[in-house]
Amino acid sequence: MFDTSTKKRILIVAPHPDDETLGVGGSAAKWSAAGHHVSVLIVSGHLPPLYPQEAYERTVGEARRAFEILGVSEHHFLEIPATFVGTEPVHVLNDRIGTALRDVRPDVVLCNYPDRHVDHRVIFDSVMVATRPVGAGRRIELLAAYETLSETHWNAPHIEPNFVPNWVVDISGSIDRKLEAVACFESQVSAFPGPRSVGAVEALAKFRGTQAGFACGEAFHVIRMTS
Repeated sequence: MFDTSTKKRILIVAPHPDDETLGVGGSAAKWSAAGHHVSVLIVSGHLPPLYPQEAYERTVGEARRAFEILGVSEHHFLEIPATFVGTEPVHVLNDRIGTALRDVRPDVVLCNYPDRHVDHRVIFDSVMVATRPVGAGRRIELLAAYETLSETHWNAPHIEPNFVPNWVVDISGSIDRKLEAVACFESQVSAFPGPRSVGAVEALAKFRGTQAGFACGEAFHVIRMTS
């Protein structure tokens, strides 16, 4: 599925700080340790008018600490206020995400699954436009969606799309770094059994791992793959 014999440029698109760590943290740590170039694009954040500027600065600081643990090579913040992503003109949002994609030149793009959060749905649609196999999108070898605890599992079954993984990455060797990175988001995580607790993240990793014969795993739904 993922050819590690050659070094890849990997772009993780996250709606908000912490989504990338919840969904792809273990894989990012594994791939960066193997010498792959891992980039993160954060589209939105806890900004005014719903949140004070201080809340955004705190989550950005938490994200940067998490990125250091995961070995992220570079990161970018588009700074669109949370829940207001849908108010951006569609062509503007598509262009901003497309510009990041052209700058990074990724071989692999991992995006959020279109789940309960309105920002997640809009960003997913925009990523689908930006990653079309034309222009810069032609070099993309793998496009897949990841799950995000407290959002993906709250879709209404059979009424909305269900997350059904068809690819699981073995993160048994990087689960500790993922959990350490998740713990950096002190403003976002809660005590177990909260859905964004470190315990819940570990439980999901063990569940996804055992589905594929691993101790711990991260699940994805492959959208497009070329070889």
